[in-house]
Order: sequence, then C-alpha cells, then structure tokens
Amino acid sequence: MVSKKRRHRDPLIIRTPEGLYCPKARAHIDPWRPVDCALITHAHADHARAGSKHYHCARGGEGLLAKRLGDHIIEPHSYGEPFSLGDVQISFHPAGHVLGSAQIRLDDGESVWVITGDYKRDLDPTCQPFEPIPCDVLITEATFALPIYRWPSMDQVMDQLFGWWDHHIRNQRTPVLLCYSLGKAQRIMAEIKQRSDRSVQVHGAVANLNIEYEKQGVQLCPWQRASESDKGVSTDLIIAPPQVAGSSFLKRFHPTELAMASGWMQVRGVRRRSAIHQGFVVSDHADWNSLIKTVKQSEATEVFATHGETRVLTRYLNDHLGISAERLETAFGIEDGIDQ
Repeated sequence: MVSKKRRHRDPLIIRTPEGLYCPKARAHIDPWRPVDCALITHAHADHARAGSKHYHCARGGEGLLAKRLGDHIIEPHSYGEPFSLGDVQISFHPAGHVLGSAQIRLDDGESVWVITGDYKRDLDPTCQPFEPIPCDVLITEATFALPIYRWPSMDQVMDQLFGWWDHHIRNQRTPVLLCYSLGKAQRIMAEIKQRSDRSVQVHGAVANLNIEYEKQGVQLCPWQRASESDKGVSTDLIIAPPQVAGSSFLKRFHPTELAMASGWMQVRGVRRRSAIHQGFVVSDHADWNSLIKTVKQSEATEVFATHGETRVLTRYLNDHLGISAERLETAFGIEDGIDQ
C-alpha cells in the first residue's frame, strides 16, 4: 500500500497485487494483472496488459491499444473531459510520451492525485505536448532521474543523424537506425518529414504502427515496408526495433552500419555494451530538469516516484525542495531491449 507517512487522510490510490488501485473508483491504473476496470496511460506493453474486462484510455490511443490488447472493450475519452467512476471524477491529460499517451487525474472532492505514466516535456510532432496539472499528490515516473540526463535539442540530433546517414551512403553501407517501434520510430520519421523529402524503409513491426499514427493525422516522412526482395545497399534509412540486430532481416542490406536512438545513448558505456558505434540521444521520457520542473509545476505536497532512479529523485525532493517524497515500487519498466 502507498505509505501514509505525513498524510492526514486515507490515500486515494493504493498498491495491490494487481497494481495501483483507486478503491473509490473501483479501477486500477495500468494494472499488471487482469482486472475488471483498467485506466491505461498508454499502449506500451509494460503499461497495457491484456485480459481486463473494461479499458479506459485517452482518445487517439485506442487504435494502438487495440493492436496491443486484441478484442477487448476499450472506451476512449477526450483529453480534459471528465467522467465519473464511483465517487471519483477522472480525466486524461496529455503526457507527450507517444500518440494517445496520458496522465490520469483523479479527484474525490477531498484531494487530487495525478499519475503521470511515462512522459516527456520536449515537443514531439507525433503527439500532443505535456500539460502540467496542479494536484495534491503526484505519482511520477523516474526513468532518467539522474542529473547526467539532459537531452539535446532535436535540431542537434537530426543534424547528426543526417550527417551519419550521408556518410555511410557515400561509403556504400546501409544506414540502420535501431529504435523502439512504438513512439520512437514515428517521432524520428516525423522529424525527418519536417526537414527533408528523404524516405525510409521500416521493419514490419514499425509499419503496422505507422498506419495507426497516420490514421490520427500524424505526418510521417515517405516510408515503405522493407521487402524480402530488397537486396544490397540501400540509400534509404532502415528503421527497425533493437531486437533485429544480428538477425536475417538486416543481412539483405549488407553491408550495414548500425546506430541506436535512445536516452541511454547519453552514456558511452551503454553503447559499448550494445555493440553500437553510433548513438543518438532521443528519449520519450523526461530528463532530470523536466522531472524537477514537473514536480514544481504540480504544486504537489507529496510525491511518489516509480520505476527508474527513484532513490536519487526522492532524496533531492526531500532535501532540496522540502517536498515529502517516497519511492513506489511498480512493475513498470523497459519493455524489450533499449526502448527508452
């Protein structure tokens, strides 16, 4: 259960074996096991698991969620539009993480709690920007909650990407960018679209999700699904999930040059361990400055930090900002490989 330290009222959200739970709404938030009613922040697999009876999500993310969950009851809600479950008024608000991602605000008339889910503060052409929400209690992610994580601008990153791309084409090697297929791949493609008329080829896992993004009006650069018939060096950038490194999928484009887009690429040791020569620092999560900014803007008197560097963040909030902050263990984490 969420600790009651320094709290004078019963908590609105508690921790159960199924995950975070709001008893007054009889609803779980991003449950880890099947439940009757699930409030979902976004469609990544560590937050959206199949088997529950009824799902609520932000409008725009239902298509992605359906691909993840299959045949389930999914009820979308427009951002900022309140609805009631039991004695609690609930609303979804932009998280800026991926298409349809949301923070969840819960208000029982006595206190307001906000669960951020995964979020970022940097602008992303594929999803609505993060919206600060005042609350009494904030449950925030802490994936990159260390002062060393401070993201460069996308202008800087894209200049580096285009330079790397051109270099390997001149040297007759196929440039391959490894990045997570939901969110990161589409963000990179939208950034390419804004700066050039270049085209890319994508792995099937990326292609299936691109379709959902384009249904929602997101403009991506020209792309096509990489075909079995494609052989030899490609002047197109190949975009694929990290799992394909060393697989037969890439052999058709031999010789190749691999790079990875991830927040973890800010740490050289991670690149070495991943056998990646080039890393582009692109994350769909908040960096250190954004985390601190978000806590301050929330005006929350209590903060719970979940998944990631929770120890460093909570110590900083307690010691330097005078905010009551605690760590909250959850099952949220990295889905499959370096996907952040």
